[in-house]
Amino acid sequence: MRFAAKVHAPDYPPREKHPVIFKTFDSLKSGEVMELTNDHDPRPLQYQFMMERPEQFTWEYLEEGPEVWRVAIGKK
Repeated sequence: MRFAAKVHAPDYPPREKHPVIFKTFDSLKSGEVMELTNDHDPRPLQYQFMMERPEQFTWEYLEEGPEVWRVAIGKK
């Protein structure tokens, strides 16, 4: 899988994580995919995507802990 962008969430202060992730997602073109790496399961972020970007994204776990989670988030 080729990623148009990558976000390593632990690099950002807590209040900046979701805004950076959404800004990165919004910059994707249709059909592009970003990679999110995190130190915990980003399930709450997935729910936020469902509320704020319904029907606009795909979500595929690439790695599921226990120390690293990687998710491919695609733009439809």
